[in-house]
Amino acid sequence: MEDQATTEVAGWARVRRPSLQELYRAHSPGALRLAYLLVGDPDSAADVVQDAFVRLFGRYRELRDAEHFEAYLRKTVVNLAKDHHRRKRTERAYLERHAPEPARTSPADPDQGLHAALLQLPERQRAAIALRYLEDLSEQQTADAMDTTVAAVKSLTQRASAALRRHLEGEEPWTS
Repeated sequence: MEDQATTEVAGWARVRRPSLQELYRAHSPGALRLAYLLVGDPDSAADVVQDAFVRLFGRYRELRDAEHFEAYLRKTVVNLAKDHHRRKRTERAYLERHAPEPARTSPADPDQGLHAALLQLPERQRAAIALRYLEDLSEQQTADAMDTTVAAVKSLTQRASAALRRHLEGEEPWTS
């Protein structure tokens, strides 16, 4: 019976791994929220999450412990968001050389204003804030997801918090 919590294989009890469909249902909403916070666009966030699941599904059988799937997924989303920003920088550089930048309008919704402020932060600061406070991860979990040290996470979140605070107080937040 494949739906039981354990199955017996050659006389040994083996814990049943969740199906890929179960993992997607359980983890895609959180991964999508994280990706949106990191890339700032719902369509790009959905693409990042889809790519993350495709990468992890390809290696799912290789995972030693299926309980760590969420951590692997989170780290993959963070790395794919970095890749997304690298591509965007390359695109912007090309467009700056070949086309004028369109005029920007200020958001009317305060939540959009805060989201826009988050998107003005450098990528690593934004990732640290999103993982640490919005995903409610510990400093160590955040460091693991970002492939950095706890000290770097502390520094990144402190600088990002200061910039957001200056923004909310109406000062120019994006100067170091």
